[in-house]
Amino acid sequence: MPMVGDELDEATCDRMQQCSEMLTKEMARMLQELQQQVEEQKITEQNYLTWSGLLSAASWNWKFWVTAGFLLLMIVGLSCCFSKTSPKVGSSISSEEEEYSEEEEDSEEEEDSEEEEYNEEEEDSEEEDAADAADLDTYIAMRNTWSPSKLWEWSEWVDAVVKNLLFTCQQSNDLLKGFFPELGSAMGVGGAFDCWSPQEDEPVYHLLVRLKPPRGHTFCLEPGTVANKSRIRVELECTCTAQPRVRPMLCFLHSSKEQLRNKQKPSLLHTLCTGSYLDVQKTARWFQDLVRENKAIVRMLRVRYFLLTVLPSRRSCKVEIEHISGKTMLIEMIFGVQLGDSDIFMSSQGREDIFSPSTMWTLSCARAEGKFLWLMLDQTPDYSLLSCLQVCTRVLVGTGFSSYTLKTVVMHLLTTTPLSGWCRTHFLLRLGDIMRYLHRCLEEKRLNHFFFGNEKIPKEIVLPPALERAEPFNLFQHLAQDPAAHEQAMREFQELQHRLTTQLFF
Repeated sequence: MPMVGDELDEATCDRMQQCSEMLTKEMARMLQELQQQVEEQKITEQNYLTWSGLLSAASWNWKFWVTAGFLLLMIVGLSCCFSKTSPKVGSSISSEEEEYSEEEEDSEEEEDSEEEEYNEEEEDSEEEDAADAADLDTYIAMRNTWSPSKLWEWSEWVDAVVKNLLFTCQQSNDLLKGFFPELGSAMGVGGAFDCWSPQEDEPVYHLLVRLKPPRGHTFCLEPGTVANKSRIRVELECTCTAQPRVRPMLCFLHSSKEQLRNKQKPSLLHTLCTGSYLDVQKTARWFQDLVRENKAIVRMLRVRYFLLTVLPSRRSCKVEIEHISGKTMLIEMIFGVQLGDSDIFMSSQGREDIFSPSTMWTLSCARAEGKFLWLMLDQTPDYSLLSCLQVCTRVLVGTGFSSYTLKTVVMHLLTTTPLSGWCRTHFLLRLGDIMRYLHRCLEEKRLNHFFFGNEKIPKEIVLPPALERAEPFNLFQHLAQDPAAHEQAMREFQELQHRLTTQLFF
């Protein structure tokens, strides 16, 4: 472009003025197209939102804003040039003519090359569209992906603290010479330990603490029950011929009541049971007292000091830990009785706002679910599986859908879709699969429990024989029985779609 010092000549200014007007008209045209696109999208959202359409709209909007940004920068640049003053009188006219002639030659060459470039672009248009869609998936995935390393580091720290806490509490339990449950290992379960928690900054760390029967006792599930809830019967067993492991003890079955009363602590039946059944609330209070008594010792076992506070809870042990860095973490220790050698437990977990008998324990597949997700994650190209869980669970907040419902949908899809497709380049497609599967289950009013009678469970997951033979258990049974609840769920699904679209693209 012909320049004299820092100034522009009249011809150049005229051409730049025309270019600016053309760019402004192009911007107006694109904005008009965007408005039409938005109106069409509003009409489409009234019906069921197809994710192929959403992908197309998202791709169009993405391209629009990139193009619009480029045009806007051009207009601003030209406006800055117009702010300069007119050419000086003593400028060199001969040099302008030479540069102008060179510009004409360049323009002719550009015209010749434009036709060739147009043909090449037309041939490659389909490939570029496919590439743009893949790039969009990757872009959206990157926007909604976070590094799980931070959650993983804190979960390891929490696991170490709880491990020391349980070790100290078990030693204190042994010194009491009483017959209370033995504390087994604690297993991290849920989104914080699986690294897909929707609350990355302040997640709740859930741990399942295995309870084992004390000497002379056994835990028995009520015979013939494979249900969501059940009671745990505590029975006494003969120890007359058993070798003493730590100290001699009297047999609860074959010793006189007077001997037992004078020489031995009462059995578990007289401390943490209601009738013959293990009581959840009594067990929770007993463990909370142990934590309060031993929390000072646990602090000394760690290199970094922290403040541990026991919070009120009826069916678990909730503690708040304030780290030396100022970070506060909420930990919930749930009690579980293992069913044989399987990955399934009867747990104390329950909703605090819903009444449940204190002797009722809930079936928990949290350990099996964690093992299954990590098995699948090892076979996927990247962490997109965790990102899908995290994004979908985040938009569930405030709706009637639980994170367990979403996780069940994802686990079913993992056994029916190629694991290679759970990657960033197919991020939107997998989210579309999740929403379509959930919508179909809502329409049919049926979502089968993943571990009840499912033949697609990997062999690494150990299930009780009764659970393997069980009939499918419908998690949406309440929707089939209550039409009003079903209508509400369908309305909330539409809201869920809107939230997910907003989360991804805006």
